[in-house]
Amino acid sequence: MKQYLLAVHFDESAPPPSDAELQAQLGRTGQVTEDMRSAGLWVFVGGLLPSHATTVVRPGNGTTTMTDGPFAETKEQLGGIWVIRCDDLDQALFWADKCALACGCPIEVRPFEYGD
Repeated sequence: MKQYLLAVHFDESAPPPSDAELQAQLGRTGQVTEDMRSAGLWVFVGGLLPSHATTVVRPGNGTTTMTDGPFAETKEQLGGIWVIRCDDLDQALFWADKCALACGCPIEVRPFEYGD
């Protein structure tokens, strides 16, 4: 089975959800994760703090520099991930569809280069 990354794209310029909306979203995404576990596909899931909590470590001339903030200056940032094992891309897209509906955000599906 191949491993796929289901990356949640979060728009940081959008108004934050209310507490009730956030709890509902967490319930839906938790159910999708539980369904993945039951299907034997789940590897890992994790949500990320907003991009202001980011530190970027950049190499250059044999040393590194560290800066606060995201690598890319954009309103859309990585908000979380699922890593799953699937037979093929179609199966990964099936689960990405469930994830997108559960969290209300776009999901990027990307296969790992290695990990069969």
